[in-house]
Amino acid sequence: MTSPTQTRLASLKTLMKAEAIDLIALGPTAHMQWLLGFHPHADERPCLLLLTQESEAFLMPALNAEGSKAHSQIPFYTWSDEFGPESALKAALTDLKMLAAQCLILDETMRADFALLLLDHLPQAKHAFTQRNLGRLRMSKDETEYKALKMNAAIADRVMQQAFKALKVGMSELELAAIVQDSFKSQGAKPMFAIIGRGPNGAYPHHQTGQDTLQEGDVVVIDIGGSKEAYPSDITRVAVVGKAPEEYQHVHDTVNRAVEAALAVIKPGVRAKDIDSAARQVISQAGYGPYFVHRTGHGLGLEIHEPPYITSTSDLIIEAGMVFSVEPGIYLPGRFGVRLEEIVIVRQTGPEILSDLSREAHWV
Repeated sequence: MTSPTQTRLASLKTLMKAEAIDLIALGPTAHMQWLLGFHPHADERPCLLLLTQESEAFLMPALNAEGSKAHSQIPFYTWSDEFGPESALKAALTDLKMLAAQCLILDETMRADFALLLLDHLPQAKHAFTQRNLGRLRMSKDETEYKALKMNAAIADRVMQQAFKALKVGMSELELAAIVQDSFKSQGAKPMFAIIGRGPNGAYPHHQTGQDTLQEGDVVVIDIGGSKEAYPSDITRVAVVGKAPEEYQHVHDTVNRAVEAALAVIKPGVRAKDIDSAARQVISQAGYGPYFVHRTGHGLGLEIHEPPYITSTSDLIIEAGMVFSVEPGIYLPGRFGVRLEEIVIVRQTGPEILSDLSREAHWV
C-alpha cells in the first residue's frame, strides 16, 4: 500500500520535472511535516531536506539525527556543533550532483540563515519559493486531511457552545478564553488561540484578549481554534449580552449575507478575488465598505494561515480540494464588531462547510 509520503513525494517529483527544478530545500517547517509526516526539532542549527528530481538527502544536526532516523530512510549528512554544517552540506550537494544547480526552490517559511547558507554554496542558482510546486500540492487536501479538518471543526463547534453557556456579565475576556482552552483540552485537542473581543474591543479584528469584563449590551466576538492530530480548527461566532446596541442586527445580517454571497460563487475555476469581491460587494452596498478591513479568507491545513489567500488582488484559480475560510466582518470603532467565519472545502459542486454551528448570534 502506498503511503501518503510516497504519494506526495511522487507528485512533487513530477512537478519538479515539468518545471525543470533542480533542487528544493525545506527547513523543519510545515512543508516538511506535510511531505514526510514529521519534522525534526526546529532551532537555530541548520537542518535542511534537499530534494532533487531523483533523490533526497538530509542535512541534519547530529543531536537530532538518531531520533529522526526512526521516521525516515532518507540519507543523513550530519554535523556537530564542534565543526559546523559547511562540510556536511557540501558533501550532500556533491553526492546529489547539485553543486551546479541552476533552479533552486526555497522554503519561504524556514529561517533566513538556513537559506543564505545554501545560497552561499549555490551562487549561480536562480531561486524562487514553493508557491507553484509544493505549495500548490499542499493547497489541495486529500481525504485523510479532510477527515482531520472535519473532526477538528466538530470539536471547535462544541467548544464554542461551551463558551456560549459560560458567558455572563462580569466575566473577563481572559476568563472566557480560559474556558475555551479547557474545553479544547477536555476533547484531546491543543488550544491554539482564543480571541475574545467584548463591545468596542470587537472592533479590532485581532484584539488581544484581556482583562476587560463583559457588560450589559456588549456584542462579543469569539474567534477560536485548536489542533488535534496535527490539523487545526478556526471558527468565529458572535454573542450578545442583554439588549443589543442600535444597528447591531443590521450589521450582523449584512455580514451573514456577505458570507452567503461568497459561498454562492465558490466552485472550481473561479478566481480567489471573485470570492472576495462577492462578500465585499454586499458589505459595500450596505454602506459599510470602509469597515471591512481585511481579506475575506485564508487557507487552513497544517497551518492556521496558509495558501490560498482569498484577497481582492489574488488571481489564483480555485480548485477542488482547497480548504479556506470565508470570514467577512464589519468593525465599527468605539462600538462593536461582527465577524462570522466558516471553513469550507471546495467540491466539484461548490463549497462544503466543515462546521455545523449556526451563524446566528447567541443571546445571553
